[in-house]
Amino acid sequence: MPSKLLIVDDEPSAPATMEAAFAGEGYDLDFADGGALAIKKADASLPDIILLDVMMPGMDGFEVCRRLRSNPKLAEVPIIILTALDDRASRLAGIEAGADDFLAKPVDVQELRLRVRTILKLNRYRTLVTQRESLQEMASRVITAQEEERKHISRELHDDFGQALIAHMLNLRNLQIDLSKKNNEFSQTLETLIADTNKTLEKIRLLAQDLRPTLLDTLGLKKALETYCNEFRARSGTSISIDFDMDFPELPDMHSITLYRFLQEALTNVIKHAKAEQIWVELYTEGNNAILTVQDNGLGFSDSDMEQVKGIGITGMRERMLIAGGEIRINSSPSKGTIISAYLPLENKSLEN
Repeated sequence: MPSKLLIVDDEPSAPATMEAAFAGEGYDLDFADGGALAIKKADASLPDIILLDVMMPGMDGFEVCRRLRSNPKLAEVPIIILTALDDRASRLAGIEAGADDFLAKPVDVQELRLRVRTILKLNRYRTLVTQRESLQEMASRVITAQEEERKHISRELHDDFGQALIAHMLNLRNLQIDLSKKNNEFSQTLETLIADTNKTLEKIRLLAQDLRPTLLDTLGLKKALETYCNEFRARSGTSISIDFDMDFPELPDMHSITLYRFLQEALTNVIKHAKAEQIWVELYTEGNNAILTVQDNGLGFSDSDMEQVKGIGITGMRERMLIAGGEIRINSSPSKGTIISAYLPLENKSLEN
């Protein structure tokens, strides 16, 4: 879609002059011969840039500029003032009114083209940055909502289902005690039911922890990561060494849960794919970054295998880290293991609690 230029000038020759100046540039040109019409057209078409003359009857260009800037819909539209006034006071008045640039008439056509191209490029870049920030903020809200729902489900599993199963198990145990002297076979059946109930309780506990680790809310990130590593070591039988910075700062909830999920996925990938005997987990700060590193002595992979590696969780990890404003770095060699690190900025206003 071509960029829209609104040219505001009361000179009869202005349309022909500007059409000649921008011939071959591919812009969509629109014209207004007065301030009121310019404001109306700008509001209706949202131009990408406005070229505004100053010396016009009724409403001069400075007033038009001020009114455009007072409209939230048009406040960010770039405005170049074109005028025969070339004194310092006029330039200051144009800047004060909100103009982005100021060119004196008669305008050098080549300079005008270059100024317009530059401003349009900058404006497109600002738009892309704004859109990216908006998407990141929206994604952050989605992740936060998701974590709140996980927290809710985790509480329900622990408080309701867990308590109900505990009461069920106690009733079975009491029944077993009452009947153990009368019927040994029936007692064995009850023992099996109790064992199954205990297994179900443990599964619920692990599910609740995976959904939302309570330690993350009560004792903080370091304790939650340490506990997860210890439990993972017990389940997998893989040796895990932990080295956490004693002065590691408290992070916003979004950062903490992102690093926790990163550790979960990284350790799972090691067990599934690396066939490692040893894992090292480090948590520290460097510069303005919080860094969580998971290293293993497993199979590793080459750069040419990276596309295949993306299919085993790396893509999801990158996306989650990007949403939080961070990045993932991977260093791996065949038969020499893998180092995967999560970098999160310590300061990010969009993620503050």
